[in-house]
Amino acid sequence: MAVVVLLFIAVLKQFGILEPMSMEDSSDSELELSTVRHQPEGLDQLQAQTKFTKKELQSLYRGFKNECPTGLVDEDTFKLIYSQFFPQGDATTYAHFLFNAFDADGNGAIRFEDFVVGLSILLRGTVHEKLKWAFNLYDINKDGYITKEEMLAIMKSIYDMMGRHTYPILREDAPLEHVERFFQKMDRNKDGVVTIDEFLETCQKDENIMSSMQLFENVI
Repeated sequence: MAVVVLLFIAVLKQFGILEPMSMEDSSDSELELSTVRHQPEGLDQLQAQTKFTKKELQSLYRGFKNECPTGLVDEDTFKLIYSQFFPQGDATTYAHFLFNAFDADGNGAIRFEDFVVGLSILLRGTVHEKLKWAFNLYDINKDGYITKEEMLAIMKSIYDMMGRHTYPILREDAPLEHVERFFQKMDRNKDGVVTIDEFLETCQKDENIMSSMQLFENVI
């Protein structure tokens, strides 16, 4: 969970989406909201749906609009952003999985609304909300179960993106070892899959996971 959020936050900071807001940013955001092809919901409605203040939403929107002038992010654009941030690795697969987690309605595009709702959960959601979001990311086919194959695909995508930057060089079987440790801990009834209940119960009893989830609450 912490790795997923850390990589995502790092990319947002790199591209200025989480930059601090200047005083003039807050004065003309309502005008800016009408300049893109996809017009987001009103700030009041988004404020009610998230745990961000109006000023924070204004700042997030400015960064989002700078990177995505049309107001929509398709998967190719999402992959391009990640490939720029990790030029020595292959971020394609990881970006695909993360894109699907943010594309809540599965329409092939991330709207500003999708972005801030997901970000609100990652940064300021309850423990239960954050864990459900993480489970959804790992449950690739959205059938309510995390299989070893799904977790291995996620782990390989992260190692593919980051592996060339690590020292010492990671062994090829490192992702599989990670998956085996995950299932030893999470698969309580040893049936070969991890349910949402198993995931929530195990994570909430793990002090390291719980402490790591508090790292990002003051990012913006």
